[in-house]
Amino acid sequence: MSEKTFHITIVGGGITGLTAAFYLQREIEAGGLPIRLQLIEEQERLGGKIKTWRHEGYVIEQGPDSFLERKVSAAQLAVDLGLSDDLVRNSTGQAYIWHKDKLVAIPEGAVMGVPTKLMPFVSTDLISWPGKIRAAADLVLPASEGNGDISVGDFFRRRLGDEVIENLIQPLLSGVYSGDIDNLSLLASFPQFAQLEKQHRSLILAMKHSRPKANGQGKPKGLFLTLKNGLESLVEGIEERLPASSIQKGTGVQELVKRKNGGYSLILKNGQSMETDAVLFTLPHAALEPLLRPYVSVPSLPQAKPHMVATVAMAFSEKSIDFGMDGTGFIVPRHSGAKITACTWAHRKWPHTAPDNKALLRGFVGKAKEQSFMQQTDEEVLETVLHDLRKIMSIPKQPDFYKVTRLQNAIPYVVGHLEWVKEVKAKIQTSLPGVLLAGASYSGVGVPDCIDQGKKAVSELIASVGPGR
Repeated sequence: MSEKTFHITIVGGGITGLTAAFYLQREIEAGGLPIRLQLIEEQERLGGKIKTWRHEGYVIEQGPDSFLERKVSAAQLAVDLGLSDDLVRNSTGQAYIWHKDKLVAIPEGAVMGVPTKLMPFVSTDLISWPGKIRAAADLVLPASEGNGDISVGDFFRRRLGDEVIENLIQPLLSGVYSGDIDNLSLLASFPQFAQLEKQHRSLILAMKHSRPKANGQGKPKGLFLTLKNGLESLVEGIEERLPASSIQKGTGVQELVKRKNGGYSLILKNGQSMETDAVLFTLPHAALEPLLRPYVSVPSLPQAKPHMVATVAMAFSEKSIDFGMDGTGFIVPRHSGAKITACTWAHRKWPHTAPDNKALLRGFVGKAKEQSFMQQTDEEVLETVLHDLRKIMSIPKQPDFYKVTRLQNAIPYVVGHLEWVKEVKAKIQTSLPGVLLAGASYSGVGVPDCIDQGKKAVSELIASVGPGR
């Protein structure tokens, strides 16, 4: 009797689903597993938020532009795809904070906004003397006795006070999670800070121990990696290695039907029906919840409200801009009065992204409670960004060209997120065996976090259709 072929379907072609598909296909081919893989993506392209625009010699990221090297799974995926020679490290340089309509250098030794060197922190204009004295209290405050989840804002306010939070930590952390840090879960978003407090008591001393070491020239090594042809190289590399017949684009899942004899039917939006033994959903949770609702009551987090953000990539002749200082860009505190939230001088941070003698700027807009740009045209969004930039830089000319990209930010992980994920997955496991969830809605929004979830799902998928099921 011939061995049964198990059908595994991955719904969602972002980096989580693509990673799962790539490593699952590799397992199928290496082990001769009796598994048929199908990947379904509602859009006409794969990659989700990862999207690279290659134009006139520029490499312009319209979503994430890099990943932390210490989270090794992203670089390993590049190696596994044969792209190791394309990995490039960011150039380091001074970063700034918008303060009273001018750029002020982030104090030397500040790690994620936490001061670790005395004199640079004492001399900075970003924090008043009362604010500096309050921050120094971290050196004598006891560690928290509780183990429960609190907000990131509450954690840092207890350690360092309001002023350091608003002028340093909030704008830095918002580069990762654009939600309100006063609702953001510490344990789901930055668990390392809670661990460091327990280990060292003082957060300042803990971050001092973890501070990156300088190289022989006294310049710290860049902590981020990307690919010289853009992050979409990962997407393209995976698509090339998957059988063309295993990928279906341009349609999503309309309904999930649990079959009486085991397994599931997926009713697609194009009217097709697909039989499968196991399903990995990597969709945003808001899009997935209607599919689950007939079978399981999924608790919701009322404060987890996503909002829109926009990136504006602008190309200039380098000599047409007077930056006024060296560096790689700046971030903007939420109470600055500016519409812009950050700006990267991408051609300095990533020299491969622009031709010689050209400048590439990436401006960011879109705060949780400031969404007026959504009613603006692309031209108006550009003018909003340029209006703010011209307060602190000399940009007399319009860009040679520009690109506005609007994206829904990842749902911020509010306090209690880890318990919510645990409850959701437990209910799914009980009511819908063989259905798995992964992606930015659950266990990390960064590229490596999503890759880690995709890789973990492969083992669970193989086990779900293995002997004994």
